[in-house]
Amino acid sequence: MTEPGDGDAPADLQLTSAEWSMWQAFRNGSTCDLHIGDPARDDPHGQHLWGPERRVRARVVALLLLDGPPPQPGRVSALKITGAYITDTLDVAGGTIKPFVELRDCRFEAEVVLPESRFTTLRLVNCAIPRVEAARLHTEGDLHLPRCVVHSGIRLTDAHIGTDLMLNQTVVHKDRQGRSVMADGMTVAQDLQAEMMESYGELSLRGATIGVSLSLRGSRLSNPFGRRALNAPQLTVERTLYLTAAGLANSPFSSSATPPYGISHTPSRGTRMQRFECEGGMRLDDGRFGDAVDFEHARFIMESDQELSLRRIQTPELRFLGERPQRGRVILSGARVVNLVDKSASWPGLGGLWMAGFAYETLIPRGHFPLSLRLQWVAAATPEYAPEPYEMLATSLRTTGEDSGAREVLLAKQRRRRETLPLAAKAWGFLQDWTVAYGYRPGRAAVWMAILWAIGTIYFSMSPPPPLKAGEAPPWNPYLYSLDLLLPVIDLNQGAAWKPGGGAQWAAAILILAGWVLATTVAAGASRLLRRQ
Repeated sequence: MTEPGDGDAPADLQLTSAEWSMWQAFRNGSTCDLHIGDPARDDPHGQHLWGPERRVRARVVALLLLDGPPPQPGRVSALKITGAYITDTLDVAGGTIKPFVELRDCRFEAEVVLPESRFTTLRLVNCAIPRVEAARLHTEGDLHLPRCVVHSGIRLTDAHIGTDLMLNQTVVHKDRQGRSVMADGMTVAQDLQAEMMESYGELSLRGATIGVSLSLRGSRLSNPFGRRALNAPQLTVERTLYLTAAGLANSPFSSSATPPYGISHTPSRGTRMQRFECEGGMRLDDGRFGDAVDFEHARFIMESDQELSLRRIQTPELRFLGERPQRGRVILSGARVVNLVDKSASWPGLGGLWMAGFAYETLIPRGHFPLSLRLQWVAAATPEYAPEPYEMLATSLRTTGEDSGAREVLLAKQRRRRETLPLAAKAWGFLQDWTVAYGYRPGRAAVWMAILWAIGTIYFSMSPPPPLKAGEAPPWNPYLYSLDLLLPVIDLNQGAAWKPGGGAQWAAAILILAGWVLATTVAAGASRLLRRQ
């Protein structure tokens, strides 16, 4: 390198005019602009070839970053390049880069190699890059890759981003292992914004930690032939995970746009929206989300063997408000949320929803979601009978004061359980349901008792039985006699005083048997209600 205080480039570098301009701009902290003024030819993603007047060698760029010349007096050195074609491989692996770095509208001939390097802030904006290899990268400030097109994946495994990671409107294609972004174990101190991103391959965030929010608003994740489009088990997000729609600003690529580069978080009325779309499976198992997981307007396109898996996630609020998946499964087994915000049109049908062990406290439906549809929701989640989803729904309804709804849910549970019983137990279940609805409608017992009492009274008024002992029987009263036969415990001193015969004997036996059946079913229902409390 040069002598201290000497800002000239080594003679053996033989700088081109573009490189000399970049060298001087670095010392001044200004931008080296190599645009030619034609938008079509300046587009780094276009088909036009870029000539030697725009080419800078990766070797020279690395020299400036790692061991650059001192700044001009009164200036702060920074690498700011626009419209350059960087040839060969830019490799600063393991290096410490102190200057601010921003490369905008650039083309890279080969991959960018940054493993175990340290930056203050690194911004690659609207660049065409074959691949970004940045495992264990460390930045004190931001890492920005908005509007870039990366042809063979981004690797950020175990990277540490000091403030924000931005991937807005970035297009990332898969690498040889089928992954578009490999960021397992990554830590982002503040926000990870990947809004309106296009990912073709698996986006992997296993064990990643996000200090504030993770936003995939309006993004399109596509991995139809792999198992998952998003693979993020054990993901920790301190605030909210947004898998929602994004509002499109009128001029998303305008120079006046500020991060997130033309995306509207709170779109005004009439703003065009782009929903979040995931083609392929999604795995968020064992995730921890401090505020919410938001699926509003999300669309999931899955094959029959793919899953939207939310096993054992924990979050105060789950907003399941997207479009109903036509295939695949939604799995909530073991998940724990406080508020479940949902709508009936978002949940899949029979066999498409699993939620054994899913715990929630409060249901907050959006739109029309009556109890009948809620029971269909539970039935769809239990192709084979399981009591927990019914009991959880009943508990939630009871917590909000809907005791009648809770009883309907528990009655539905008993009817569903009856389908699994042997024939004798099933017949007894039908009898309990028909008479007192398994104890959840005890008023039915009084109705049946009144009907049988009336029938018995009419019958024995027309066919009174003879006394058991002449001269010792009490005065004949068909009302009390029928009631004494129906009540299996209370003795009204009528049933034993008379001796029915023939048809009257059969009528008395039927009333006695019916009384015992009603008493038994009422007792079983009361016991069940006490256990429920």
